[in-house]
Amino acid sequence: MKVINLHQEEKELIELAVENNRHAQHKIYSKFSPKMLSVCRQYIKDIHEAEDIMITAFMKVFTNLKNFEHKGSFEGWIRRIMINECISFIRVQKKVKFIEDEDFFEERFNNIESQFSVDEIQFLIDNLPDGYKMVFNLYCIEGFKHQEIATMLGINEGTSKSQLSHARKMLQEQVNKLKNYTNGTQ
Repeated sequence: MKVINLHQEEKELIELAVENNRHAQHKIYSKFSPKMLSVCRQYIKDIHEAEDIMITAFMKVFTNLKNFEHKGSFEGWIRRIMINECISFIRVQKKVKFIEDEDFFEERFNNIESQFSVDEIQFLIDNLPDGYKMVFNLYCIEGFKHQEIATMLGINEGTSKSQLSHARKMLQEQVNKLKNYTNGTQ
């Protein structure tokens, strides 16, 4: 019964926000902004730029709220808008270059060990080139398939796979350096 009530409350809140009810919009923003800032921060290194992009994306959320069809997760719908806004920002900044790699082969990598904090892992991801970071986030964090990523970024599927492989390899190298540093062997 609670699940139905919670879903109904969210639906009513959305309907009020569609009618430009500021209180409802504020409730939506307050509920989702911490998570969405985190999403933006995955793609945008500078916290202030990430916050600006999140606010711009929320404006798009409220502008397009009437188009939400209640068929999937509302949070997922908002998240997708955030991701698209981050990708658009990076494209406008011309910070991303995708390199075609004809000789790419997919390697297996170890998972990053749990000895690292979230901040340390985010630091490692932030140090990836923007193309690697976008594909890594879309594939590993968001769960998109390479075909979807290729469509979103305007690249071919092989390039997406190559970017992911290079990102993983670079992260593995950074993890090894960090491990050696924290163990005092470097």
